[in-house]
Amino acid sequence: MSTLRISQLAERTGFPASTLRFYEGAGLLRPGRTAAGYRVYGEESVERLAFIRAAKNLGLPLEEIAEVLGVRASGACAEVRTKLRPRIAARLVGSRERVAELGLLIADLERTLDHLDALPDSGEPCTSDCCPGHPSPVEAEAGDGGDSEAATCACGGEAGGADQAERWREAPVACALTGAAREERAERWREAVRGAVRLPLPEGLRLTLPAARTAELAALAAEEQRCCPFFDFRLHLDGPELHFEVRAPQEGTEVLEELFGPCS
Repeated sequence: MSTLRISQLAERTGFPASTLRFYEGAGLLRPGRTAAGYRVYGEESVERLAFIRAAKNLGLPLEEIAEVLGVRASGACAEVRTKLRPRIAARLVGSRERVAELGLLIADLERTLDHLDALPDSGEPCTSDCCPGHPSPVEAEAGDGGDSEAATCACGGEAGGADQAERWREAPVACALTGAAREERAERWREAVRGAVRLPLPEGLRLTLPAARTAELAALAAEEQRCCPFFDFRLHLDGPELHFEVRAPQEGTEVLEELFGPCS
């Protein structure tokens, strides 16, 4: 039976060696050892990694992937299907919910563009007249009595004041995730931005990727802000490309580079 060193497995599957070591620590891979102590992998590891990649592309967390792999290694195909199906169904429900949210966002963006295109050219200073001013369906239902997010001005200012625009600067630089959960999130980011064209920015960087990755990155960014609110994420769709910008205060640079790589 042919065996592969970790560098050969990385080249064969496209996973970095660091990720393979992490998967080993998480129990997803079980390499053998040579007499000299080097890791060696068989063809079954190539198959396991193909399954892991497919499951990750469907949005399954590593904990659930490990459970399914355990059944897959010792059980019948029907058992794997029984284990896998409810997880895929749950991801489908969540994805449909995100699609609905993105539909509302798209409608709001289209209304805003129509509003901006209808504005006359003016050499006067920017005023509230250049702001979108068209509430989203959710805001419209809420009425005029509730608080709402500040509308972004066409010239880059904020109608609601700088305090709302710069919340991330005031957030504590601390991550609520620890241990395996934090490493899993980092691995999801590494996979999501693989192959991106990088451009350093003040306090962060811009990653340019295919626009097809927009939904995945938007969902990851929303998750990330729940545990690390000191990040500032911005998504700019430019035809077939997505410009994904991420920033953090100086104290958060180490965490930013842990997830997205060097900013310089």
